[in-house]
Amino acid sequence: MTRGKTTTATGSGTTRGWVSFVGSGPGDPGLLTVRAVDLLQQADVVITEVPDHAALVRTVLGLPPVGAETEGVETTGPELVDGGFGEDGQPLTHAARAKVVVRYAKRGLRVVRLMAGDPFLYASGPEEAQACVKAGLGFEIVPGVSSVSAVPAYAGIPLTTKDSREVAVVTCGERVDWSQYADTRTLVLLSAVGQIGDIAKALVAAGRPATTPVAMTRVGTTTEQSTVTSTLERIGADARAARMTPPAITVVGNVVDLRETLSWFETKPLFGWRVLVPRTKDQAGSLSSRLRGYGAVPDEVPTISVEPPRNPLQMDKAVRGLVEGRYEWIAFTSVNAVRAVREKFEEYGLDARAFSGLKIAAVGDKTAQAIAAWGLRADLVPSGEQSAAGLLADWPEYDELLDPINRVFLPRADIATENLVAGLVDLGWECDDVTAYRTVRAAPPPAPTRDAIKTGKFDAVVFTSSSTVRNLVGIAGKPHPSTIIAVIGPATAKTAEEHGLRVDVLAAKPDVDALVDALADFGASRRIAMVEAGQPVTKPSDRKPSGRRKTTSAR
Repeated sequence: MTRGKTTTATGSGTTRGWVSFVGSGPGDPGLLTVRAVDLLQQADVVITEVPDHAALVRTVLGLPPVGAETEGVETTGPELVDGGFGEDGQPLTHAARAKVVVRYAKRGLRVVRLMAGDPFLYASGPEEAQACVKAGLGFEIVPGVSSVSAVPAYAGIPLTTKDSREVAVVTCGERVDWSQYADTRTLVLLSAVGQIGDIAKALVAAGRPATTPVAMTRVGTTTEQSTVTSTLERIGADARAARMTPPAITVVGNVVDLRETLSWFETKPLFGWRVLVPRTKDQAGSLSSRLRGYGAVPDEVPTISVEPPRNPLQMDKAVRGLVEGRYEWIAFTSVNAVRAVREKFEEYGLDARAFSGLKIAAVGDKTAQAIAAWGLRADLVPSGEQSAAGLLADWPEYDELLDPINRVFLPRADIATENLVAGLVDLGWECDDVTAYRTVRAAPPPAPTRDAIKTGKFDAVVFTSSSTVRNLVGIAGKPHPSTIIAVIGPATAKTAEEHGLRVDVLAAKPDVDALVDALADFGASRRIAMVEAGQPVTKPSDRKPSGRRKTTSAR
């Protein structure tokens, strides 16, 4: 990637670089600070530390994933430099990484040194900053959320309470004198996974009760987080049984008992669920974001490509008619329809003023929001069901005394049903039913994704239209019977059942947010049932259902 930036010239005619040591937090990208995002947006070079940093930077800057750039098209963004490994593939030492930082900064570039956690807490920030001082380079420190505090917090374990005010953070190693930690202080242990059994024995030998609570949390703050709670007496065996591996944070002390009531992250309704999102790529963002809020891991698989109509003449004629006052109403039945008309307006050099005197109808709130983003206001949105039927229920009959024009412009997809047109005709209106865009089946997803769909590795799939059902089955096959099927409305449910799918979740209204909320309600009810039955909480992909589940809907 390249980025054109103007560097600041000094009095000698040279440029002076600047280094920002930025903490990225422990893993959850949502913990990145506002200042960190601002510096990433200004950076010429970002020197990363861990493999996940490259994807984090691209996400923050709105850049396409690696390999998704269009050939021959230059994409803007900072240069990404791997600070974890050298050109020989070997891990870089602190000193070697500092040399990389200095080398780029001496070129007069704005360098962001992205560091895991906090740059000045159990990190190499001090050493690398000293290298900048020695080289005469300016730098700044942008603190990040440390795993020392964040991971226990995500596990529902406070490090201090009114009865326990002292905390000791220990980097574990062979030379630790555990006798100095025999008191009741809360201990936060770093790098303890491989030796936790020996550490526990040493603490008991030093005077800590064998019943002292212990919690070990691996890959904290991410949706792969898992926590083992135990005691000093049993943690060695329990950690082995749970196959705990680094990175992990271990907490020792009575504060661990509070996890039973304060665990909030791992108890989210869809925590760790891998959810398939089959829809047009440019529309998946808000749905995936809401899923992440419930703890899910969305996997977006494009099934539909939205393209202009093969013959644009009909659309051109309709837009000209709109400008000339040919229509009384325009009815938008999707966000895509709003986008298609707006793009046609821009092509003609028109703007929202051309809608003067025209009444606007929207099939639902999301479509109305897309209209509002254009600077317009929908005159009619269904008061009940947000669908074509709901729109018809509120649509006024044509009155030749009150309505000077009896014609409706209906821009929509090439695969839309005829129900709305027929209903409007019954109400006395004439419709110009115009293909504003067409939906084309996308290419099949990669083989691993197709395999995951068929073998039940996805916990749920959310269908936002009948076409997403048809196209997913067409390009990837039917989801496994263990996969929870969530649909946005009755029509989509019918299509899913026609394709042999069992519908588990039906949104209370045809709205993306309502669909995700309904799936979360399903997940929460499922979790409660398992807990009340004394069963371990599992995901749908962990165990196969024995019977047909009842469809639920949000309330």
